[in-house]
Amino acid sequence: MRAEDDGLDEPSGTEDRPSQRMAEGLTERGWTVAAAESLTGGRVTPDLSAVEGASDWFLGGLVVYAEELKFRLLGVDPGPVITAETALQMATGATELLGADVAVATTGVGGRGPQEGKPQGTVFIAVCTREGRSVSEYHPAGRPAGRRRRHQLPGPA
Repeated sequence: MRAEDDGLDEPSGTEDRPSQRMAEGLTERGWTVAAAESLTGGRVTPDLSAVEGASDWFLGGLVVYAEELKFRLLGVDPGPVITAETALQMATGATELLGADVAVATTGVGGRGPQEGKPQGTVFIAVCTREGRSVSEYHPAGRPAGRRRRHQLPGPA
């Protein structure tokens, strides 16, 4: 179990770790990665940079918590920002701004109560690659800090 009790058990060998498999796949393809974070507030990029060999493929990340930064830096359309489309636009904007082959983006409702008509705990995670884009919506239970931790990438042991 990780140091924080977030319920994410990790395999014992690094060859079985999701983060290590991801790194190997990126290295094989020669792809680079970036991140654009809102809901997670900068918690994804440390997990990416902590993976062995990250300097070969990890370019960096942006924390774009303010709506205006999403619009101005990442080209997100003005309007509601807790949407699947916003997450996709954030990921696409990160690939363009940072010159990455792949980007991951997070947005959602991390605080108490609903926001923009979305219930507390709504999370959108998008990935943009050379081959396409995808987004997933989640509704985890628990306190806001626990939800943010659960949407971190698995870091090294």
